[in-house]
Amino acid sequence: MSFDGVFTHSMVHELNQLLTGGRLSKIQQPYDMEVILVIRSQRKNHKLLLSAHPTYARVQLTEIPYENPTNPPNFAMMLRKYLEGGILEKIEQMENDRVIHFHFSKRNELGDLENLVLIVELMGRHSTILLMNQKTGLILDAIKHVGPSQNTYRLLLPGVSYQRPPVQEVKNPFTVDDEALFQFLNQQELTQKTIQQHFQGMGFDTAEELSFRLKKNEQNKLKTWREFFASLNTPKGTLAEKNGKEFFTPIPYMSLENGRTFNSLSELLDNFYQDKAQKDRVKQLGTVLISKMQNEHKKNQKKLLKLEKTLKETENAEDYRRKGELLTTFLHLVPKGKSSVTLNNYYEEDAPLSIPLRVDLSPNQNAQKYFQKYQKAKNAVKIVTEQIKETKQDILYIESVLDQLALASPLEMNGIKEELIATGYLKPVKNKKKRKETKETFQTFTSSDGTTILVGRNNLQNDQLTLKIARKTDTWLHVKNIPGSHVIIKDNNPSETTLNEAAEIAAFFSKYRHSANVPVDYVKVKYIHKPNGAKPGYVIYENQNTLYVTPKENLVKQLKAD
Repeated sequence: MSFDGVFTHSMVHELNQLLTGGRLSKIQQPYDMEVILVIRSQRKNHKLLLSAHPTYARVQLTEIPYENPTNPPNFAMMLRKYLEGGILEKIEQMENDRVIHFHFSKRNELGDLENLVLIVELMGRHSTILLMNQKTGLILDAIKHVGPSQNTYRLLLPGVSYQRPPVQEVKNPFTVDDEALFQFLNQQELTQKTIQQHFQGMGFDTAEELSFRLKKNEQNKLKTWREFFASLNTPKGTLAEKNGKEFFTPIPYMSLENGRTFNSLSELLDNFYQDKAQKDRVKQLGTVLISKMQNEHKKNQKKLLKLEKTLKETENAEDYRRKGELLTTFLHLVPKGKSSVTLNNYYEEDAPLSIPLRVDLSPNQNAQKYFQKYQKAKNAVKIVTEQIKETKQDILYIESVLDQLALASPLEMNGIKEELIATGYLKPVKNKKKRKETKETFQTFTSSDGTTILVGRNNLQNDQLTLKIARKTDTWLHVKNIPGSHVIIKDNNPSETTLNEAAEIAAFFSKYRHSANVPVDYVKVKYIHKPNGAKPGYVIYENQNTLYVTPKENLVKQLKAD
């Protein structure tokens, strides 16, 4: 379901109950189109997420962790200047539109009380967040600027008068009077499309649900309508399914299946958006890293092809030596200034052999040239073989980083970035303002029988976990023959249940997380060895056993330690 006017109505109702009268204590902008307001209300800090994301635009309280950029964006700085420390007086929805006004009051530098309105418009790719001075109606700033070249109807720029988005000439389903509603219900064909055409803020799913209920109770249409909209003031967030697709709704919808309810609409949205929004945030934060590593991967693949071609050419080394010896033996038969000579090849029963010559060289110089080619090819075999080995290791390492970037959460991106700086793939960023270093912790899980399981989430962590943190008697797990996280069971004799659960975790944190029957090796840590000069995360091992598991996301989430 989309975040339509009906869902907005229920969310505003929920937020008013929790936040009205609260003090805005902190403002952060962790991502380009998302702002977090920390509001102290009812003796608790609430993290209010305002998102103007083109796909995931929404307003909700969130418990999902996030990390702020080193330097706050200009929009965040502006909000801090005008709103930090302000009181949230009320939250209101504009009719049944997807436009929410957060009314704040705060004293300015002169001590005068100012009324400011933080406006969130949830309009798909046109979504925005802006701050307006209520008295003047002027925009103080917007999260994205819209100038006259982009929109001739209204501007979203500092100092410009705020103008609402265009409003359709349709009725508000919450406030329509009984007479007009009765007339509509009895004269129109009550399809989803008809309902959407006549009423404001009705998403496809809501209109379809209303159509379903009205057709089911044709004798009490007016009552059915009123009861549906009254129930939205006591929301019961539901995650439901239909035709294999997930839908979130403010109350249980009869037209959907397998509804799972949540304690709040915000908890529902955290559950629904967590993976979707996280992947998009990682994409935003990791675009440069992914592009860089993809280019490195292509570069190393080309290098490997060239090296393999060079190695193939070295197979001619013995041929060069034989031609040099034949020329030396029959030097008196070799003509000067000719491009080739045919000699009896005593290596193959005197069979005639044509040997190419350089016309600018003497017979003896031609012979020495073949010996030089032989020596060069012979020396190249060892060098090229070593280079091929190193290039293959580089490719494996780059593939492991790309896999980690695909699975990383926004909080894990910094760890991967630091790893790439440490390994020389990225240049360190010079920043005069030093940031406090945050020590990354391993992901921790607890098996069904209470055993601790640790997981590395980048290659530096993998090395540290396996080679420094783990005891020699602990059990180490890793997906077989592909990049993935190192997993440690903190037990010298884990149960079969713990082994299988740890194997599922190892499979889940690899590119095979959506595959079945994934092979996972397990072995005591004492059998793990890191070769000298090997890339981060690369180890060799012996005496392993292999489990075959099918990773289940629900189990991994269930075992995750708080």
